[in-house]
Amino acid sequence: MRAAEMFAAGRRQVDVTVELEVFQQTASRWYRQWIEGGREALEAPVVPGTGLDDTQIAAIREELLKGPRAHGFATGVCTLGRVAIVIERLTAVQYGPTQTWTILRTRLGWSRQRPARRAVERDEDAIVAWRER
Repeated sequence: MRAAEMFAAGRRQVDVTVELEVFQQTASRWYRQWIEGGREALEAPVVPGTGLDDTQIAAIREELLKGPRAHGFATGVCTLGRVAIVIERLTAVQYGPTQTWTILRTRLGWSRQRPARRAVERDEDAIVAWRER
């Protein structure tokens, strides 16, 4: 971590604050952690758990492309909650909405889509005829 290198080089907390563009409280906390545990104390903690590998991501993509109805949902609307359920069924790993969205966006490269709102009673032929009048 860059802050640990700066502290080891004798730089002050204010230097870390300015150079790394962090709050003073953050630099102070980092300094205290660095004093107590060295560079290792500032390393990001390893979070236990299972991440999804590329094979699982490919399986999730394939299943999601089948649509919500293929997975027993009443409507064709795909929500983060429904995607999380499909992921859990396939991988036995639970994700919340934020993590589910991150998987869709970063691992699958998908973006948010909204269905077009059209009235059920909409008559395209009548609209075309009206426009041509």
